[in-house]
Amino acid sequence: MHIGNLPSGPVVGRRVAVTGLGAVSCAGRGVDALFEALCSGFEPESRVVAPFDASDLGGPKELRRLDPFSLYALAAAADAWSQSGLPNTFSDGASIIATGIGGLQTLTAQLSVLDTKGPDRVSPFMIPMMMPNAAAAAVSLHFGLTGPCETITTACAAGTHAIGYAARLISQGRVSVAVAGGAEAVITPIARAGFHNMTALSSTGVSRPFDVARDGFVMGEGAGVLVLEDWDHAVARGATILAEISGAASTADAHHITAPRPDGDGALDSMTRALADAGISAADISHINAHGTSTPLNDAAEAAALHQLFGADVPPVTSVKGFLGHSLAAAGALEAVVAVQCILRGVVTPTAGTTLIDPELGLDVILGSPRKLTSTHVLSNSFGFGGHNGSVVISTPHR
Repeated sequence: MHIGNLPSGPVVGRRVAVTGLGAVSCAGRGVDALFEALCSGFEPESRVVAPFDASDLGGPKELRRLDPFSLYALAAAADAWSQSGLPNTFSDGASIIATGIGGLQTLTAQLSVLDTKGPDRVSPFMIPMMMPNAAAAAVSLHFGLTGPCETITTACAAGTHAIGYAARLISQGRVSVAVAGGAEAVITPIARAGFHNMTALSSTGVSRPFDVARDGFVMGEGAGVLVLEDWDHAVARGATILAEISGAASTADAHHITAPRPDGDGALDSMTRALADAGISAADISHINAHGTSTPLNDAAEAAALHQLFGADVPPVTSVKGFLGHSLAAAGALEAVVAVQCILRGVVTPTAGTTLIDPELGLDVILGSPRKLTSTHVLSNSFGFGGHNGSVVISTPHR
């Protein structure tokens, strides 16, 4: 991976290996459960994360002091850490966990306490539970990570940005390990009302990415986490390298607070920079893990950007939001987890919810059943309110 986007050209840095994966989603806790559910091609009954066994993360008192978004992040991080084979504590590491909103469930619950019982009954743990950096802090504390502990909050691009930023920390030699991802738990009445009233949500409650009848997204929640590691460090300790983060980029539309640029130029710039960062061309990409929110404007803008970049040969596209819904800052992180799994398993998951691809978009959207993946590079995109764009190139590991 390159240090990135410098005026004089990219500077080659340390390679960045993926050695662990973790996920919490409406499919349950675990990467296997997520991938198998996506391969089914069907929508879930609910996008809410069901209660799961978290006793490995602490006792009841400790767990009660975590907002759900922090709990999801910690559970996904613990699973990824376990797979990596790293020691229980590791000081030379970073914790970069993104969130779009943070502990909204804690905030709304304590506002109710304030209204019904008065200020003296508001929990003294409200602030450390609701603060957006709570998840990153919880992960840092759990694994003894004393490197950078930071939170990226760039709306729906934040999970992808967190992975790209963490990879740069490793590439530049700042740390040898980074726990990176995103977490969100905001399926609440106030959040639903806000998104509904801005007409972002589907009126039918169905997520249909790139479908001719798409009419908005469906809310989701969960967490996706990757353990990233200096390649040589991973090799030296005999770790299993799952994939490589070979490029990443971040740009802004500078166009509108919620709507993407209709011509997709901001997204195009992000993808182009990510490919340059990885030192590859568009022809090397075999699959696009799209942002694909199922909103009319986003899907059209992303399709326009893809056609500008790839011409008539846009690689096969999928959007896991057809199954997971849109989990805001967790979306890009969960999608990166899925992209790594696609590389490992040699198949791409289908897009749930979509039945008739919009012919005006001109995309090969994978539907129905998984499709074989034959090449070595996957491009994963995330775009967010505020005009944020993020892209990451995830590659098959090679010595």
